[in-house]
Amino acid sequence: MSDTAAHTEQAERAAESTAERNQRLRERRVAAHRGARRVLARPGFGTTLRERLALLDGADGLYDLDEPSDMYGNGIVQALEEKVAALLGTEAAAFFPTGTMAQQVALRCWAGRTGNPVVALHGLSHPERHERNAFSRVSGLHPVHLTGAPRLPTADEVRDFEEPFGALMLELPLREAGFVLPTWEELTDVVGAARERDAVVHFDGARLWESTVHFGRPLAEIAGLADSVYVSFYKSLKGYGGAALAGPRTLVEEARAWRHRYGGAVFQQFPTVLSALAGLERELPRLPEYVAHARVVAAALREGFAAAGLPSARVHPEVPHTHEFQVWLPRDADDAGEAAVRQAEETGTALFSWAWDAPGPGIAVTEVGVEAPGLEWTADDVKAAVADFAARLTG
Repeated sequence: MSDTAAHTEQAERAAESTAERNQRLRERRVAAHRGARRVLARPGFGTTLRERLALLDGADGLYDLDEPSDMYGNGIVQALEEKVAALLGTEAAAFFPTGTMAQQVALRCWAGRTGNPVVALHGLSHPERHERNAFSRVSGLHPVHLTGAPRLPTADEVRDFEEPFGALMLELPLREAGFVLPTWEELTDVVGAARERDAVVHFDGARLWESTVHFGRPLAEIAGLADSVYVSFYKSLKGYGGAALAGPRTLVEEARAWRHRYGGAVFQQFPTVLSALAGLERELPRLPEYVAHARVVAAALREGFAAAGLPSARVHPEVPHTHEFQVWLPRDADDAGEAAVRQAEETGTALFSWAWDAPGPGIAVTEVGVEAPGLEWTADDVKAAVADFAARLTG
């Protein structure tokens, strides 16, 4: 075997070993989180089928279960659409099985109306990071990046962009940058800059539901800035899946036609729709409480890291904009991930439930969310958990 072939085989073995280690750590993390007595949040991916089915307990209070089941978007699906349109203050809304489909359809419809398939968006936005270039490969759209900075685009970046675009897409909040939001004034300025360029504005509002605290505005006023809005039913509302596209009635009617063409006219969707109605009824009213307590948790994390001798660890944003935020740690990501899992396994307390990534050498970052279970944590509880976690770090 040549030196080159031997080196390649060695690299492949190392990569496979890393993948196997990551998979084992993930399995341990999910199991530890599931078995933990104390967590800040319990996302759906870490629960059992039985636990997920329990979401529909009391469903007879959400919709008349003696009504005929839905077929291709009528009945209960239509009821959910009407509820979402009322919440967002739009003329109409259409249910979609996924947000990826909903946003492609929305922007494809706008491209046909504006005559311009170029979509201006952030380089960290979900379609650019997690959808395998679906805009360009599937829908004939041409995404261009206004910025790659860890913040929302500015009005000047929109106003001064060097080429025409038919639509401006804003992810609110921008997850990859730390679930960040602009100020209300910044948002209105950005929307105004797009209007100056005769571009339509579409909000990727997968997590728009929890933005009301930061903006100090009701949902309808926030959504009213845009020409169309997409919202998710599973990210913050804990539903089984699904999304809605809301906007002018003529746009929504056109979107329904494209939904059918994209394979989104599903025969029956009542379980997912019932879970969405449950989320709107039970979780939506609590989101402001989660956001408020996330700020308590974030402050306690900062104080806890400083007391543990890790003053360069940081929470981002320092004051969370939503009930989710990032934690940055000056440690190897594998070390941080192992410490987090061992803490949950050995103490039953899961301070950090999500994976740790490595944006650079010796730097680890993870996401933290605060939901109903996290409301039981006091600031002192958080600081004690930080001290225990820090003691488990080997770096």
